[in-house]
Amino acid sequence: MSKIHVYFMPGMAASSSIFERIKLPENVFEIHLLEWVLPEKNESLQHYAKRMAENVKHENAVLIGVSFGGILVQEMAQFLTLHKLIIISSVKSNKELPLRMKIAKSTKAYKLIPTSLLQNVENLVKYTFGRKIIQQRLKLYETFLSMRDKEYLDWAIEQIINWERVVVDENVIHIHGDADEVFPLKNIKNCFEIKGGTHIMILNRFRWFNNNLPEIILK
Repeated sequence: MSKIHVYFMPGMAASSSIFERIKLPENVFEIHLLEWVLPEKNESLQHYAKRMAENVKHENAVLIGVSFGGILVQEMAQFLTLHKLIIISSVKSNKELPLRMKIAKSTKAYKLIPTSLLQNVENLVKYTFGRKIIQQRLKLYETFLSMRDKEYLDWAIEQIINWERVVVDENVIHIHGDADEVFPLKNIKNCFEIKGGTHIMILNRFRWFNNNLPEIILK
């Protein structure tokens, strides 16, 4: 039996090392890790997604994205034939974005975010993972946040705030924590709800994913 190829896309600014504790049965699955690349000047999310889709080398693969990576994989899916499309700690349309992001869109306030400050890892950790990060964990997260280029951060924030998807792709499988600070559960519909799961549950609830992802993929 040929293996099922599973591609993982990390969240905004994160490296694929966030998946280092994800283990799937090797006799059934083969894991492939995707990384962020710098966007071209004024590149649309759709064009970026098309470029990234070229890194998925197998037909009928499983594509899994976390947070902003979850938004990206939904755009990549247009250019691929997939077995399953799974998003974690993410949103399925711009209707699921929190109110503060909708306000930022209408007022264009996101353009005022000093992303040069986010190149400081402490600020980037707070912005990406939420403000309740304990100081001793900073070093740990520093290893996960590898993409700190100002052009990338400007671009990424703009793509999230201005995401145009209104109609949800019914094929998306959505896994979400009920304690997610970045994308609060109250705005999310139709998902696998993880009790106590935060926006970083791919890191600290990895055992749940190791136990449940195989069944979710194969079902």
